[in-house]
Amino acid sequence: MAAIVTGLIPILRTAVDSTATYKGRTMWFGLLCIRLVTVFLAQFPWKSLNEDFQCNSTDSFCNKACFNTHFDNAVVMAWHFLFILLVLSVLLMELFSSHFQSSFQKKKEREMASQSEQGAVTDPTMTIGGRMMIDLHKSKSSVVVYLFSVMLRIAVEVLFVYVLLCWVLPKLNEESYLCYAQKFGTCSVQQCVVRGAAEKRMSVYALLFISALVIITSGLFCLYSIGHYLCDG
Repeated sequence: MAAIVTGLIPILRTAVDSTATYKGRTMWFGLLCIRLVTVFLAQFPWKSLNEDFQCNSTDSFCNKACFNTHFDNAVVMAWHFLFILLVLSVLLMELFSSHFQSSFQKKKEREMASQSEQGAVTDPTMTIGGRMMIDLHKSKSSVVVYLFSVMLRIAVEVLFVYVLLCWVLPKLNEESYLCYAQKFGTCSVQQCVVRGAAEKRMSVYALLFISALVIITSGLFCLYSIGHYLCDG
């Protein structure tokens, strides 16, 4: 995960510096960075999960069998995969902005070459701080792509909340549980426990809070965009 953090920062910085800007762009990258830091910190209590899982048996084979039975889903890898999907939902609008900027520059050059010296070039964009900003009032296709990226972001976060609530928390709510591993041959019923369950639950609550924040923010921004750019258009 540390390699992901260090490798993603220059990529995001290059994307921010090179493409056209649009409404709410800084907020999306800010939430993405907050989510990245939260996932990075939340995984620390899970690094020694194999050592934290203990049973009252001295047979290491039976202990591993109980571990695989209890943690039957790749928890941390699911976090990382869903974060990659979240990054893709943000970069979708970045790719469209880059394409929009390139297409507009080519169109502007063609108009300047074909029009007379007295004519004026129609500019469907705005310039803020020396950078081109997409005017969503004048480009309905940009609004559609923007809404699609936001809805994709919401879908990824809802799936992430499902993973946390249905895959992770049920494995930590019980202080101890019985492992029925008779199907593995000589293994008997064992009493097993997960150490550091409180820290692991707290990391899950932190991820749930950030996901709820992203879902609420994205939902409000989606409603605002529909009402402001489509209904008023």
